[in-house]
Amino acid sequence: MIRRREFIAGLGGAAAWPLTARAQQRAMPVIGYLSSSPADYDASTLVAFRRGLGDVGYTEGRNVAIEYRFADAHYDRLTVLAADLIHLKVRVIVAAAVNPAHAAKVATTTIPIVFSISRPFPGRCRRSG
Repeated sequence: MIRRREFIAGLGGAAAWPLTARAQQRAMPVIGYLSSSPADYDASTLVAFRRGLGDVGYTEGRNVAIEYRFADAHYDRLTVLAADLIHLKVRVIVAAAVNPAHAAKVATTTIPIVFSISRPFPGRCRRSG
């Protein structure tokens, strides 16, 4: 026969179990996306990127977050944008071309960098500053 104290302790533990389970859940992984192009130029690439993530079970906002950084053809901004992604502790950096990949490589030696080579941005390189 169960004693009253054991019953109350068990009931309290059962009530707290969902809170404990929620606290032990892993944080949603964050992918950093780094591009030297404007966001609208990467639109079709991003559709394919999200589709590819979906093919392996990842859906933005549901089980993965994506932080986007676009340099808008200001290549000198890539290092700062890469550093921002690193500060956010992204799990991986997806670089949309060689220049963003190089900026990410200079900024970190611990975060994996994945990059693709696609069509070059047709705009003229604009320097800030």
